[in-house]
Amino acid sequence: MVIKKPGIVVLGIDTMVMDNNSAKIREGVSPTYKRVKGFQPLQVYWNGYLIDAVFRGGKNHSNHSDTAVEALTHIIKRIRNEYRKDVPILVLADAGFYSEKNFKALENLNTAYICGGRVYDDIKASIESIGGFNNYIGKENIWEFVDFIDKRDKWDKGRHAIYLKPFVNDEGETVLPFARETDRIIYTNLGVDEELDELFIKAGKEEYFKAEKIIESYHNRGNDELVNRALKEFGTEELPFKRFLPNAAFSYSIVLSFFLYESFKRDVSNGIIDVKSYPTTFRRILIDFAGKLIHTGRRIILKVSQYIYERLNIPLLWERCNSPPVIA
Repeated sequence: MVIKKPGIVVLGIDTMVMDNNSAKIREGVSPTYKRVKGFQPLQVYWNGYLIDAVFRGGKNHSNHSDTAVEALTHIIKRIRNEYRKDVPILVLADAGFYSEKNFKALENLNTAYICGGRVYDDIKASIESIGGFNNYIGKENIWEFVDFIDKRDKWDKGRHAIYLKPFVNDEGETVLPFARETDRIIYTNLGVDEELDELFIKAGKEEYFKAEKIIESYHNRGNDELVNRALKEFGTEELPFKRFLPNAAFSYSIVLSFFLYESFKRDVSNGIIDVKSYPTTFRRILIDFAGKLIHTGRRIILKVSQYIYERLNIPLLWERCNSPPVIA
């Protein structure tokens, strides 16, 4: 982060189901929301990196215990202390993390959030009386949305909410590629908290106050799923041990190795291999090629074909390996 110097830090938080259905009985394996038995670690993402993980049993849902708050608090404080105290931080989360406890914790940390919520009947009823819907055109879908302040019965204050429903054309047809899309609601503290808004204004990020940008950011959470897919391809879902702690250690070693792999793609092999490539492609191109090690003159030399030498730009790879990025 101190190398990239981002103007805004956007963090994602989610759980990842590890399918162990076909594995033998494992300590901590239990049914998950995806109807498979396995583990369900809590994970935090930034800019395509998996930056934190808490290994957990399969029955531990998104808001289980205080894990989410503790993980985010730890990371946010580190960003403030080791990068910049005034950098705006935004946390993206799905409806599984919908909780006033989470909202309050992030508000106390002067951190923005965009989080999915639950569409209750009283919200639907009040929305019908509000009217004044605007259109949001996403990459695939068209939505109608409206801004309002919503206060649940047990909340101590109202919060900025955006209600979305599928766009319906003049013929009464829903213009969406998937019929399963339904109404949804998003909660955020952007645009309603003066102290927090000041951080975004100083950073020149006023566009995050607009409903369209908030909706776009929420939909971009799908990028974290791509990280999960790459992580499973890099390592494995089925963990090898019977006891929970050895499996946790094994999982954390995969997470650490995966972070180094992603860093290598960006810092060393960038321009030679697409940084969006998945582990199988990376292995096939950069690791699985023929070569020969020879010893001569007290030196060890790797000999490869001219084609591999030019295709992978071996001199550039070697130079980058010996020139790590300088921390600002």
